[in-house]
Amino acid sequence: MATAHHATPLQEVRIPSAGAWLQGDLGLPAEFIGLVLFAHGSGSGRHSARNRLVARRLQQAGIATLLFDLLTVQEEEVDLRTRQHRFDIALLTRRMEDATTWASTQNAVRGLPMGYFGASTGSAAALIAAAHLGHRVAAVVSRGGRPDLAGPAALGAVTAPTLLIVGGDDREALHLNEEALERLQCPKRLSVVADATHLFEEPGTLEEVADLAAAWFSRHLLRTEHLV
Repeated sequence: MATAHHATPLQEVRIPSAGAWLQGDLGLPAEFIGLVLFAHGSGSGRHSARNRLVARRLQQAGIATLLFDLLTVQEEEVDLRTRQHRFDIALLTRRMEDATTWASTQNAVRGLPMGYFGASTGSAAALIAAAHLGHRVAAVVSRGGRPDLAGPAALGAVTAPTLLIVGGDDREALHLNEEALERLQCPKRLSVVADATHLFEEPGTLEEVADLAAAWFSRHLLRTEHLV
């Protein structure tokens, strides 16, 4: 299993999606029990410092990670001017599903349990994709997410154990996540990080998010692995 003293090497990958190519970084620890795909929030990408911190923590826990851009370079350039893509949840969901299909064909991770880590609007795409793919997704974690954007039907259809993480001082997101929690019918939990705002910029709060995510994925990916 990877340790905190050895950085996991990242492999650049290209993921096909309906005629487009999505750029990604695949992190494979020396030993791992499953793979977590990251769905970043609006206006962000695979280089998000927050998601990369979480990814490193997962790698240390023996979990492979795939951080990838949900938008192409051209789409990102348009989005910077118009913001037309960052809230296109249907598009982001299709990209999550396509990345999941691609990952399932890769020799290094084929057959292993897969989970989703979503942030902000990416959480909605992760939850809808999890609802569509059913038991192909073993666990979901949302950080400061907008699960409400997934809609009641999708939330009610999610079967993967789902952890919603929200900052205690992020009042609006906390309210939205509490409502989403009630609609989820799967194994679920809401974890509130004390004194944290939406971006978890306060000292130690993002590290707490990473620890919560690592524990959730370790528990549920391992459980799924034993059932396979």
